[in-house]
Amino acid sequence: MGILQSLYEELISFLGIDAWLTMFKSGDYSSLHTLDGITSSISPLIPFILIFEIIRALVYRRFRFTNYKVIFFIYVFNRILSTFISIAAVAFCIGLFEKYAIIKTEFTWYWLIYGYVVWELAHFVYHYLGHKVRLFWCLHSTHHALDNMNLSVTYAHFFLEGPYADVIRTSICILLGVTPPLLFFIMFIDGTWGGFIHVGENILKDGRLGFMNKIILTPSHHRVHHAKNPLYMDTNFCNLLNIWDRIFGTLEHEKHDLLPEYGITREMNPHNFFDVYFGEITALVKDVIKAPGIQNKILYIFMAPGWSHTGDHKTARMVRQEYIKNQKAS
Repeated sequence: MGILQSLYEELISFLGIDAWLTMFKSGDYSSLHTLDGITSSISPLIPFILIFEIIRALVYRRFRFTNYKVIFFIYVFNRILSTFISIAAVAFCIGLFEKYAIIKTEFTWYWLIYGYVVWELAHFVYHYLGHKVRLFWCLHSTHHALDNMNLSVTYAHFFLEGPYADVIRTSICILLGVTPPLLFFIMFIDGTWGGFIHVGENILKDGRLGFMNKIILTPSHHRVHHAKNPLYMDTNFCNLLNIWDRIFGTLEHEKHDLLPEYGITREMNPHNFFDVYFGEITALVKDVIKAPGIQNKILYIFMAPGWSHTGDHKTARMVRQEYIKNQKAS
């Protein structure tokens, strides 16, 4: 019974229906009049869309177990290691930096706009570093290693990426005056949208969302972000608002004649848990061991993925620029 109870609790936790079950059992729906109650009630949205996505794939005989196998193992592995570390990281940053905030916001609509712009900046910084610093890429690459796009990909992360992301995002937001209640509300919105933009072609064939594609970052933009096509490499780092991608020149729209090819450029097996989860770390360790001199060893850790002490660099920026140059020349 203990095992069955644990499995039941894990299922309820994954589906995010704890709040609904509590309301049904008690008959008290007053929590829906509070912000916490509303956010808790909306949380099952992504898991249920994921289930619908899988059922639809089964009905149309497009379901491939290999598309979900590695992500399942990652989810279980991270449930054990990551959750409490992330919570502790957020609490630590709030306690450390809140007294140094340059301003103090309130929970109003205009401060929400300010807070979300700040949050997107913080998310851009974390996400950009995750692609441009090889050590951080080792944490982030698990999320990019899969060769397909579906809602389950939102759960595919190295267990230390959450804490690393939360330290950067929380620190920047708190220092720029986003108070914890406002920050947690923004995190909820961002987490929900961040899950939805991983929706696959099986559910939403054209992820541009019509006119919304010009205003916000849509599933189409995030498909571009996950693609290894040279033109699409290292673009669309924001999550919902595209303001910082526009400012820093990293916004890229999906081309109708260039379908995204998902995955990473390193030769690897996207259906092998250990290669997806530890492959980039293993590759970095090998490069550091082989590198001559302390300076080169350190550079391999902190330079962009693709950097080489031999000068034969193949960074995403160089590959993308070469592609654009060739396209203009042809």
